[in-house]
This record gives sequence, C-alpha cells and structure tokens, in this order.
Amino acid sequence: MTGRPWWRWVRAGGAVAARPGLWATGARQALRLAPAGWWRRWPPVPRPDPDYLRFRLETFSGDPERPPEPGEVVSYLTWCRRWRRSVRRRR
Repeated sequence: MTGRPWWRWVRAGGAVAARPGLWATGARQALRLAPAGWWRRWPPVPRPDPDYLRFRLETFSGDPERPPEPGEVVSYLTWCRRWRRSVRRRR
C-alpha cells in the first residue's frame, strides 16, 4: 500500500464493515492473500505481500497504483461468497 492513498483503503474497509454478511468472506480472503507465517512477523496482521498486491491490482484494473473503489471490493467479496456457496452445494 505504499504510495497509494490510504483513505481509499479505509473507505473500502468501511463499505465492507457496513455489510455484516461479508465480514466472514472478507476475513477469509484476507487470510488467503496473506503470506504463510504472517503471524510471526510484526505487526501480526494478515496483509498481502506488497509485490503480490501490486500484481493483483494490475490484473484487476490495469493500474497497480489504483486502489479498488469500495463498490468494487463489495462486488468482489459478494462474488467470492456466492462462488463458495455454489461449490459447497455441489459436494
């Protein structure tokens, strides 16, 4: 997140916080994006590796410096939740 407007990430977090139905999905995705052993590094926060985050932002929007808009984060997490539910039903 270095060099990126931090307030845009706060707005995205606020959009997710306003939707309790996405909290578990958001936590699950944060843990999936975090590098292995994240709890051993200070501060123990499951945040993605900066290079990986840059790559994901570039593949998402074409611009690794543009943080996602709050609505984009909500849409992504909603898609993740629906996909997970559809996979569980097939089992």
